[in-house]
Amino acid sequence: MSDLPRRAVTRSAKLAALPLGFAGRTALGIGKRIGGKSAEIVAQEIQQRTAEQIFKVLGELKGGAMKFGQALSIFEAALPPEISGPYRATLTKLQDAAPPLPAPVVHKVLTEQLGDDWRDNFLEFADVPSAAASIGQVHKAVWHDGRAVAVKIQYPGAGKALLSDFNQLARVGKLFGALLPGLDVTAVLSELRQRVTEELDYFSEAEAQHAFAQEFRDDPDFFVPDVIAANEQVLVTEWMSGTALSRIITDGTRQERDRAGLLLCRFLFCSPARVGMLHADPHPGNFRMLEDGRLGVLDFGAVNRLPDGYPLMFGKLTRIFNQGDMEAVVEGLRAEGFIRPHIEVDVDALRAFLAPYVEPTRVEEFSFSREWLQRQAAAVADLRPTNVVRQLNLPPSYVLIHRVHAAGVGVLCQLGTTARFRDEVARWVPGFADDDDDDAVGGALVG
Repeated sequence: MSDLPRRAVTRSAKLAALPLGFAGRTALGIGKRIGGKSAEIVAQEIQQRTAEQIFKVLGELKGGAMKFGQALSIFEAALPPEISGPYRATLTKLQDAAPPLPAPVVHKVLTEQLGDDWRDNFLEFADVPSAAASIGQVHKAVWHDGRAVAVKIQYPGAGKALLSDFNQLARVGKLFGALLPGLDVTAVLSELRQRVTEELDYFSEAEAQHAFAQEFRDDPDFFVPDVIAANEQVLVTEWMSGTALSRIITDGTRQERDRAGLLLCRFLFCSPARVGMLHADPHPGNFRMLEDGRLGVLDFGAVNRLPDGYPLMFGKLTRIFNQGDMEAVVEGLRAEGFIRPHIEVDVDALRAFLAPYVEPTRVEEFSFSREWLQRQAAAVADLRPTNVVRQLNLPPSYVLIHRVHAAGVGVLCQLGTTARFRDEVARWVPGFADDDDDDAVGGALVG
């Protein structure tokens, strides 16, 4: 039995079928175009069928296609309400589930990676996976010393599949852009293609996860399962039970959603200061709320290594933006490489673009919501003729920080969290609460 549709012709055919199927429905007059203020929304039934087709194929392909689907699912909260309803259930499935590998293939991988006597490492091993995601799936087991463990197994051929998927997705990106009209699909694919390959290195992931586990051991807010063993395609860690964040989003009480959102924010902001790394894949499938109220964190395949913590200018520019000095903000963005020397930007358009990222730091307590994110997304879309988004450059050192913040905001809006987010930024982000003298700040901005 094939463990993964790896042959290029097979994978290409599956992806190519997506726009053909969608276009066919449109040609029959069943629906018109999706996206844009003046566009008619296709019939609800057709939206549902289209979503199911898109994400069924993504899930079957795993690899880069599945990872791209997960990226889109994070931004689901920004979809207009007339579209988000039919898509929401299908999108959410991508956050922590995918079609699993059959048991014989799992056994084959374990034999290749651990030897013919691989079962000697375990007292028990569940053939049915507890979770299946983009490039690997997790099985619950009992280690030979009696500890409950999670065994993460990488899909055979995942590396080759990633490259094939991203090549094909680049060709059909407009279809996925229909879900989010304002999303720069090409940029998302380019960034994901560069970063997702890091997740193939289980040794690197083990190193990162162990560092987080050691730092947060006995922490009152967070729990990270420690690493027990690792090799190229198998990673064994402590088992962690809890309620998936996706379940908190759909079924959690107001109190549960507020606490989950606050802890998620705190974890993302405190990690660079405490561990020197930023968890770079904050979709709900990677988080659990434990019975003791702590936030459990999984999947450290993608991390941004920040040995000195958040860049100092990140906090300073946020503070200056809140003070209303847009001239200083523009100069600071130029100094950091966000605006190249020959580019002139519309200050009002820039302010509107940055506002969603900064607004939660301007008040003592802030409420994230789908409606708020939809308003911000619409405002940015209205300003597209100014090309402010395309005028901005994203320096390499900020690529993952930007991705994490955008994704984190999406999750917080799904949760509808209300909390004192400003306090977290002030505590953990250097430069935000510092009252530097004007000369020092000015020199840093223009120097």
